Amino acid sequence: MAQQRGSAAQCPSYTDPQNLTGVSEFLLLELSDDPELQPVLAGLFLSMYLVTVLGNLLIILAVSSDSHLHTPMYFFLSNLSLADIGFTSTTIPKMIVDMQTHSRVIAYAGCLTQMSFFVLFACVDDMLLSVMAYDRFVAICHPLQYRVIMHPRLCGFLVLLSFFISLLDSQLHSLIVLQLTCFRDVAISNFFCDPSQLLHLSCSDTFINEMVIYFMGAIFGCLPISGILFSYYKIVSSILRVPSSGGKCKAFSTCGSHLAVVCLFYGTGLVGYLSSVVSPSPRKSMVASVMYTVVTPMLNPFIYSLRNRDIQSALCRLHGRIVKSHLLHPFCYMG
Repeated sequence: MAQQRGSAAQCPSYTDPQNLTGVSEFLLLELSDDPELQPVLAGLFLSMYLVTVLGNLLIILAVSSDSHLHTPMYFFLSNLSLADIGFTSTTIPKMIVDMQTHSRVIAYAGCLTQMSFFVLFACVDDMLLSVMAYDRFVAICHPLQYRVIMHPRLCGFLVLLSFFISLLDSQLHSLIVLQLTCFRDVAISNFFCDPSQLLHLSCSDTFINEMVIYFMGAIFGCLPISGILFSYYKIVSSILRVPSSGGKCKAFSTCGSHLAVVCLFYGTGLVGYLSSVVSPSPRKSMVASVMYTVVTPMLNPFIYSLRNRDIQSALCRLHGRIVKSHLLHPFCYMG
């Protein structure tokens, strides 16, 4: 049971004697109640985390070291990889440590910190995907003006704007949670500190706070996806006007990886949200949360590297330089 900084107090709308004020710790939900399964799960998630970090670092390294990839599309991709590393690092290391130490406790300050960074990087992912959709829209629908429109200053401004808006969203969530002073329980029905879970635990009236969060979700969630849908509507319309089938395939291939990542990100996020609303089982909702917090960031580098010849060639050249520096023969085909 979490410690209390103050005495127990009754909230106006509840009579449960367990209502708590001054909570200093919360309890996170374990993935499994079986102690023998904990080391197996810890090893699995550690492997997935390492693959995620290594894969995204390779994307960043390939883009930064290869002059062929110094373009707006790959500049945005490297920032997306950086955001994915931060996104998965806010939840998975803590979960792995808890499995190894058989602890479910997270401090109040730690919970707020984790929640802030989780919202920050999730929103950065959201914003960058919409920026990348705009980049593909300009490249396909206005190819002759692409270099003029997507100049380095605009690209840098769009990335900074994405981080600033995401930081604003994160701080607004933190301010809302800081206003909660009374809780019915300290057990969070997830493996990380989810803002919606903390609102559900509050024993005070959270109607206004929930409306603010829903409004923020509509602004920071619906507007980016609307921009993505509009961009791809224009892209598809432009591609369909291309006379040759080869030209159509080439145009589709330039945005295929991004479209796959968009579907994966929003698909798993939507499944996770619907599961938390519809499913009465917290563990089923937690499985859905694992999909978009662990699996999606891990798959993104594979999607871009497997479907993108430029990334493959850059990784091969990078590997060749590393092997050559160790006086070994490169075995990677230089495409």
